[in-house]
Amino acid sequence: MKGRESIACAVTIAGSDSGGGAGIQADLKTLATVGVHGASVITCITAQNPDLVLGIEPCGTLIIRRQLWAVFEGMQPTAAKTGMLYSAEIIEMVAAFLRRHRLPLVVDPVMVATSGARLLRGTALGALEGGLLPLATLITPNLQEAEILTKKRLTSVEDLRWAAKALHQRFGCAALVKGGHLRGLKEAVDIFYDGETELLLSAPFVRGLSTHGTGCTYSAAITGYLAKGLPMVEAVSEAKEFITQAITGSLIANGHTVLRNFGG
Repeated sequence: MKGRESIACAVTIAGSDSGGGAGIQADLKTLATVGVHGASVITCITAQNPDLVLGIEPCGTLIIRRQLWAVFEGMQPTAAKTGMLYSAEIIEMVAAFLRRHRLPLVVDPVMVATSGARLLRGTALGALEGGLLPLATLITPNLQEAEILTKKRLTSVEDLRWAAKALHQRFGCAALVKGGHLRGLKEAVDIFYDGETELLLSAPFVRGLSTHGTGCTYSAAITGYLAKGLPMVEAVSEAKEFITQAITGSLIANGHTVLRNFGG
């Protein structure tokens, strides 16, 4: 509309977190904070809070496909991310849709919640590796997810460097391997590699805080910056600063630590 400021649009394809700390809720807060309109495609309903997951109800593939169609036809997003997809059926349907609608795609390969609950069925790993990850522009596994994908124990920053290069070679996309769970380090170190550029992104550990929702927030920030047209290396660097500030500025909501991934 004439006279009104335009805003980029990004879409998150992920599960709903009833506690508001992760998933779709974290993604939409993050996208809004980086100045992007967030559209959403909900793949699963979870009953959870920062401490535990009480239940998971996957959405039917028909309603997921209709959400995708509605968002892509009506909103025309300029970047997308995936989070919790849960089942092989959902992954295969989302991958088939995204093959026909190519755009910068950040895949956060959500497998296990911070609380320890499994968020990806064991039978779905093959669909993730064979169908979705080859479509990605960037994948953002945490330490445990990178170990599953590489089938190797990762215990050092050099291991993270190896993993990022191995994932790039295997799936043909950039990789951001997050080392926040590495033991014995004074800083949270992530390694980015896209075949040409390698980045070591570090920030001081903030001790004693829950990390619920950090992976969602980090990948959503990258997606938002890509939607605004930033090059990948710049988007990842900006997102590292964003998640660092979200952690260091975290708040307490009725006794639970929540990330400051929203304005105000």
